[in-house]
Amino acid sequence: MDHSLVTTSTSLEGYKIIKHLGVVRGITVRSRSALGNIAGGFQSLFGGRLSIYVELCENAREEAYQLMIQHADVMGATAIINMRYDANEVMQGITEVLAYGTAVVVEKI
Repeated sequence: MDHSLVTTSTSLEGYKIIKHLGVVRGITVRSRSALGNIAGGFQSLFGGRLSIYVELCENAREEAYQLMIQHADVMGATAIINMRYDANEVMQGITEVLAYGTAVVVEKI
């Protein structure tokens, strides 16, 4: 699957959807280490961007995104439309990140 053919839209400009394959998802569950929490707490004392937590969130989203793409590849998709992220705290300090969308087969117009 061409990784550039992932969109939050319900259509893909320049392409015709010829088959819907269903929902695809990638899920990861992450937590910050005790040392990371200490560093994040220290950063929060000074305000501003909390790079420790930004990195954690970016890594979790990227992992969920790549897992979603792998799921789409297994289904034979050539694109993913209506892609979304969701995140939930499973328990204090542990977060689930979900990337999901609709796997489709497209052809260039």
